[in-house]
Amino acid sequence: MRYLFYVTLSYSYSVLRPIEKAIKQRGGSVAWFIPKGSEAEPFLKPSDKRLMDVTEVKQFAADATLAPGNFIPDFFPGIKVQVFHGFDSGKKGKFNIRGFFDLYCTQGPNITKGFEAINDGTCEVVETGWSKLDPLFTLHANTAQFESDKPVILYAPTFSPKLTSTEQLYSNIQRLTKTRDWQWIVKLHPKATAAEVAMYKALSSENLRFIETGDVIPLLQAADIILSDTSSILAEFAIQEKIVVAFNSRRPEKWMLNFDKADDLEKVLDKALFDSDDLLSEVKSHSGAIHPYKDGLSSERVLDAMESLIQTGITHLNKKPLNLIRRFKIRKKLQYYRWS
Repeated sequence: MRYLFYVTLSYSYSVLRPIEKAIKQRGGSVAWFIPKGSEAEPFLKPSDKRLMDVTEVKQFAADATLAPGNFIPDFFPGIKVQVFHGFDSGKKGKFNIRGFFDLYCTQGPNITKGFEAINDGTCEVVETGWSKLDPLFTLHANTAQFESDKPVILYAPTFSPKLTSTEQLYSNIQRLTKTRDWQWIVKLHPKATAAEVAMYKALSSENLRFIETGDVIPLLQAADIILSDTSSILAEFAIQEKIVVAFNSRRPEKWMLNFDKADDLEKVLDKALFDSDDLLSEVKSHSGAIHPYKDGLSSERVLDAMESLIQTGITHLNKKPLNLIRRFKIRKKLQYYRWS
């Protein structure tokens, strides 16, 4: 079978690479479509088959087109599959049937129930586990380069101007790199501003590494704790049954250490690193609700779900809404104005 990956941001690679591996093990073929100028372009491998325009996409004639984002070109061939780019972090619009996808491959019970509750019959919802986490259950070859004898803190804020902690925590992080013998890893969101990138790159030192990568798995494995704000990466990290720290989380929960005063950062990090045994039971319970699959085979389940829908077809699904404005925006971006 043929599969097409629709990608605009670099975080998509960590979601799609495990699926690509599973596809090729089954003898299938994979192609990538990345709109020109997208943030994801530099991270494509020379060996990847890239389709350059809609004509090539039509010629490839994929059986399924996958996207980790919220939208997908409706005129691309094959069934349209949503494989998600993150967990539910409390951001607006996480549970939304937008009328573009035929299949939602959900990560765990909580998100499955959320989508089943709003399913309008235009799609199927199948719980598969999240492909991105498959490598998390096997030691990554690159993990060792991020490990340290010092406590390792991964700082991974979100990009939303209303939710990000980059400016509020900056001075405290800057101070702690000089006063505490901790190893910081800073990984900003692909949508971070140029100013934010410059700020944190300038902090690079023996105690802080600024990392630009589309593959966060080695960072998650190497870190002892994670610091963020309102980001789904906190849930990804918690799957390992490690402690997470959130600054001004939009939805603070019992399984995280949440704080709202920037000057408390050092105190909270000390608790997370050295006095957090009481939180572990909450972390384990939450992990089971969002992603109970620890076998590293979620990509296989995604393939099974896709192959099943490809075989049965989508004629049993309800007609999707027109979505004229969004469909026009996608066509304008890809310079394709036909409606088929």
